[in-house]
Amino acid sequence: MFNNQQILRLNSAGHPIGWVNYEIAARLYYTDQIIYECGTTNLRLRGGYNRITQLRSYLNINSIIATRNLNKLHYPAFTPSLNNKTLFKRDANKCLYCGNTFDYKDLSRDHVLPLSQGGEDIWTNVVSACKRCNNHKGGRTPEKANMLLLAIPFSPSRVEYIILRGRTILADQMEFLISHISKSSPFFQRYKKL
Repeated sequence: MFNNQQILRLNSAGHPIGWVNYEIAARLYYTDQIIYECGTTNLRLRGGYNRITQLRSYLNINSIIATRNLNKLHYPAFTPSLNNKTLFKRDANKCLYCGNTFDYKDLSRDHVLPLSQGGEDIWTNVVSACKRCNNHKGGRTPEKANMLLLAIPFSPSRVEYIILRGRTILADQMEFLISHISKSSPFFQRYKKL
């Protein structure tokens, strides 16, 4: 029941850090690391019964928690790790050549400027492509293959990456995260269309 639920963790300044599971959140409550909560009371963990009072203990865990932190986050220096799961989520499971939506297993990572021509394996040089389009493009650039890119690849910000890494994001968590994304972000534009 609780295994899939993620709690959004913020630093003391209110900036999103990432996701934690309910066990880590409970430990943060227990060690008095929570400085404030946002969102809704999401989970209620029930403990044991008091031998004397016969009252049962419980802990309410909010969907968004801010914790004490010693380290400052340096947002401009953040470079998200690149993997196919988050890449395909960034591109909304669409092939950025033919525009069709595919299952994870039917997508592949395409290097806009192929590695064989000096391209790098970085966010701004990769797109989701169906296997058919990727094979057709081969080791050529989109221009040489006569294939148009439907969107420009971009590197997600820290907050955008947190959204991409989320499994089941609650409405209050998504609202909070979206409020931390620039209105001019390609991710924000894509989210509004979903």
